[in-house]
Amino acid sequence: MKKVFSGKSKKLFFIMTIIGPGLITVNAGNDAGGITTYATVGASYGYKMLWGLLLITFSLAVIQEMNARMAVVTGKGLSDLIREKFGVKLTFFAMSILLIANMGVVFGDFAGIAASLELFGISKFISIPIVSIAIWLLVTKGSYKKVENIFLLFTFVFFTYIISAFLTKPDWGNVFRSMATPTIELNSGFLLTFIGMIGTTITPYMQFYLQSSIVDKKLSLSDYKYEKLDVYLGSFWGNAVAFFIIVCTAVTLYKAGISINSAEEAALALKPLAGDAAFMLFGAGLFGASVLATAVIPLSTSYAICEAFGWESGVDNDYKDAPAFFGIYTGIIILGALFILIPGISLIDIILATQQIAGLLSPIILTFMIILINDKRIMGKHINTKVQNIISWATVLFIITLSVILFASQLIG
Repeated sequence: MKKVFSGKSKKLFFIMTIIGPGLITVNAGNDAGGITTYATVGASYGYKMLWGLLLITFSLAVIQEMNARMAVVTGKGLSDLIREKFGVKLTFFAMSILLIANMGVVFGDFAGIAASLELFGISKFISIPIVSIAIWLLVTKGSYKKVENIFLLFTFVFFTYIISAFLTKPDWGNVFRSMATPTIELNSGFLLTFIGMIGTTITPYMQFYLQSSIVDKKLSLSDYKYEKLDVYLGSFWGNAVAFFIIVCTAVTLYKAGISINSAEEAALALKPLAGDAAFMLFGAGLFGASVLATAVIPLSTSYAICEAFGWESGVDNDYKDAPAFFGIYTGIIILGALFILIPGISLIDIILATQQIAGLLSPIILTFMIILINDKRIMGKHINTKVQNIISWATVLFIITLSVILFASQLIG
């Protein structure tokens, strides 16, 4: 009996050592821009978009699994595979897309750090330098294992949104009925917000970070079934957090007819409607989510660019062994921090526009992925099944269709 228990304990411990990249990747997507987008969804449209979030959760799980499978089979990052398959020109194009999307997100996340602590009376001129230096030291002076463990700790902050949602006491029957009732309003406001929701759920940076972090963690095909559990868990947990943010703001702000433009406005608006506890939890969640994303997204960019051009990368390296990798990471952190410290800067438009751009650009990155994972020379017998291809191509077509409808509605409008 003791041996059986010991064997199970060892297996559980082994699984826990593998879990990480999938959970971190999706939770980093619930950053300041993501929280703002989800809060805007709930405050502006109530439960009307929950059905879309449910569908995109399954799409996200399939896409993240594809990403993880490519990593363990090839041992290479996504940008590395794009360069080998499509050449330098298309790789440069993909990197440009990633850099545009990621820089806007980084600005938004530094804004999230500043705004969240300003809710508690701490100036951005104190919070931004301290957090920037702490993040930089963590990644440049730590090992991959240490960095991953700290990132995982930050994922617990998302429980604050679940608690906040329950504090608002929603009618759960109404919530779940809305999830089962597809609703689309053919106007640019609804469609832009819907695309923004998709853009913050399936982002270009996610695909690059997940694959690179699995490679950096040195996981192999023998670890695949456990890493698949990691990405499925991450996908459903990450979108469950989004679900509770939408519910929390729908049952309070939408019901009261209060519109918002940012996550901090959502936190402040919750205070008189749901009490100090909901306000503090929402603000604390915004801080933790912003810190996690501010560390992960520059890291994703560094991984991708270095892999694309064949430069040494990886957190376990010393600065002198991977100067481009750490140099890009450092540059993004400095640029993001300095931008937020410009007096009078307001970034809500950048935050929302970045999520929408990510939603519009995601089909390009996903198309690269689907072509790569169906190439038998790269994947061997581990190519997609028919069902996986149907879901992944349907996701791409769905986003493209929404974009076309949006463009047409703006022309007509």
